[in-house]
Amino acid sequence: MIKAVRAMRTKRDYYEVLGVRRDATSEEIKHAFRQLAFRFHPDQSHEDGAEEKFKQINEAYQVLSNLERRANYDRFGHPGIGGLEPSFDDFVSGWGDIFEAFFGGTPTASRRVPQRGTDLLAKLTISFEQAAFGCEKEIDITRIEHCSLCHGQGTELGSQPIRCPNCNGSGRVRRTYQSLFGHFSNMGICERCHGEGVIITRSCPQCRGTGRERKRRKVIVNIPAGVDDDTRICLSREGDAGVWGGSSGSLYIELQVLKHKFFKREGNDIFYQLPINFAQAALGDEVEVPTLRGKAMCHIPAGTQAGEVFRLKGNGVPYLHRPGCGDQLVEIRVVTPQNLNQDQRRLLRELAQSLPKATPPEKNKGFFEPIKDTFRNPAREKSSAT
Repeated sequence: MIKAVRAMRTKRDYYEVLGVRRDATSEEIKHAFRQLAFRFHPDQSHEDGAEEKFKQINEAYQVLSNLERRANYDRFGHPGIGGLEPSFDDFVSGWGDIFEAFFGGTPTASRRVPQRGTDLLAKLTISFEQAAFGCEKEIDITRIEHCSLCHGQGTELGSQPIRCPNCNGSGRVRRTYQSLFGHFSNMGICERCHGEGVIITRSCPQCRGTGRERKRRKVIVNIPAGVDDDTRICLSREGDAGVWGGSSGSLYIELQVLKHKFFKREGNDIFYQLPINFAQAALGDEVEVPTLRGKAMCHIPAGTQAGEVFRLKGNGVPYLHRPGCGDQLVEIRVVTPQNLNQDQRRLLRELAQSLPKATPPEKNKGFFEPIKDTFRNPAREKSSAT
């Protein structure tokens, strides 16, 4: 176990292996992988340690190209991904990218196919009341947009890209390879222009030729009534900008709802514990209770027992995307006074003398018979007019 941990500590950082920033996009990671895979592939590289470097590059790409693995790696480092055991899907995806790095995929493949932008996830904390009734919130996000200086072209103002002389603007070149199965040739992506067909001679100073830049933006989020903890709201086209005319990704807002001081939510119903004294429980009363919509009157009938629940219709949380609301359930808590004055003690003693004494269970009933009776006749939930 100690040896395994030490081995993880000696591993190079995956971002360093691929030569990309920690905030690199999926497309930037894939582009870096293809270039390095082509350079260090053992069948065509003569550099020292090419085979070992190729293994490191492939391992780094398998982690950073998978959103879940990348998130664990960003948070916990190498221990966060454990022993990397590629699945069949990883094998197909990884070798598919390597094959494209060497041969450019099929002869009809194009590097300029519109690609949708990456989806983003942001977390937003709201209050209990805001979740119940909805609200409008403003959040700050950082996303990739088209460069505001070159408008996504990647070139310096006043300049134009030139046709690639290596592929004559086609973006593809024919290569011949020697393998275990003999000689074969294929149309691959041009190394010089990376399949673009054009070369930028004078790059935009703001985006350095990428045509994209990171921007901090304020986004308005309309939160509907009835949302709950971990609800996700999707804002279309508010994610990263697409590539080559592709649409922008979506922005997902994950809500975190703060706990209320004395309300508790179960679905669309709200629970509230109402403390009363034993005189109110014995004689009955009309008690004012708080609700999400203000004050409401709750009728306490005479003889109410601790733990009984009364329902205030329509005072719960609105249903999400449909009419109606849940209810508020008021649970009775009978509170025993702790600090009595002399008059109160005297009155209670007089009351105690007039009340019958509590007696043990009848001899003809077992110890558990009263409990069985309770379960045979459960206390009914009572309703109270608001």
